[in-house]
Amino acid sequence: MRVSSRLGRLRPYLFAELNRRRDELLARGVRVLDLGIGDPDLPTPDHVVEALCNAAYDPETHRYPPYEGTSEFREAAAERYARLGVELDPQSQVLAVIGSKEGIAHLAWAFIEPGAIALVPDPGYPVYSAQTLLCGGDVFPLPLLAERGFLPDLDAVPPEVAARARILFLNYPNNPTGAVADLAFMERAVAFARRHDILLCHDAAYLDISYDAPAPSVLQVPGALDVAVEFYSLSKPFNMTGWRLGFAAGNRDAVAALAKVKNNTDSGQFTAVQRAGVAALRETDPEFSRRMLGVYRRRRDFVVDALNAAGWAVPRPPGAFYVFAPVPAGHTSASFSTMLLEQAGVVVSPGVAFGPSGEGYVRMSLTTPEPVLAEAIERIGALLRGERKELPRKG
Repeated sequence: MRVSSRLGRLRPYLFAELNRRRDELLARGVRVLDLGIGDPDLPTPDHVVEALCNAAYDPETHRYPPYEGTSEFREAAAERYARLGVELDPQSQVLAVIGSKEGIAHLAWAFIEPGAIALVPDPGYPVYSAQTLLCGGDVFPLPLLAERGFLPDLDAVPPEVAARARILFLNYPNNPTGAVADLAFMERAVAFARRHDILLCHDAAYLDISYDAPAPSVLQVPGALDVAVEFYSLSKPFNMTGWRLGFAAGNRDAVAALAKVKNNTDSGQFTAVQRAGVAALRETDPEFSRRMLGVYRRRRDFVVDALNAAGWAVPRPPGAFYVFAPVPAGHTSASFSTMLLEQAGVVVSPGVAFGPSGEGYVRMSLTTPEPVLAEAIERIGALLRGERKELPRKG
């Protein structure tokens, strides 16, 4: 059996060894606490669940959905952006996707070909690089450094690279760093994309999770609709990761190109799920979003304060629901992650798994019930203080 040679272009799965060691601990009966995955632990709002149940009983939802998404869902998506001052035509500038990950992956297939370049944040969500490589394109990393507020230096992109670039990927609030970009940066990014005839793809999965001030949409920049497409996910703001629903919004040509790929690849998201998405976008009380942001702020502050008190200098992220912490001296991201797993029974993500510039950091997710989060941080604190304890057993 011969698999495609393009699979050889993908980086090794850097979580494999950690997963193996985690599974060994679990087999020994150790109570392992997982701060690795960003998956909200709180439930989807009741009115969204009820909308799904009611829609699922409607036989009309049992048929194939419209390829581009239902009109009602796309209209609700456009209304979401109207509240930001962005006017969109729901018929030509909005497209339903089966989660933003799927949409971003297929966007690469619409724009990247052999010889083309994608400008990719480093560290960043792995799908940007992986799909570029699977399309036969090349990745040019944009280092995200703490001294620059984890914003890329677009002026440092060589002219010969910009000339071959087809897509500039951005993601703010950022995974894994928790950085937030202001509107001035978005304006510079739009100008860069226009100057070099590049599509700006903004992954706005964490748009609603910004602690100090609302994070801007790139589409709020005047003229952004000429060069940009933004992906909005219902996963994070409404605790709907498993529902797999989001939408692309922005430049008509980019939306049409993505639609053409999707029309030849999938048959859209279950109409009942889209009706639930309409309920989420139109009927969710703003107080729900404020409560969710309050939960993540409380967890963020607890983690940062407790780890700093234990002697680990951890910065306070302004957005997303991750803490991106520099590892103590003498460790790599992988060695420190391994130590936390084997000696504290806590799973964190090594920063290098998100790109070479993530070396020297680990990512901890705040999407964990607070008693579990408290136990995990207590174990890490004890380890940092040199208190060797037997790992707790399941039971």
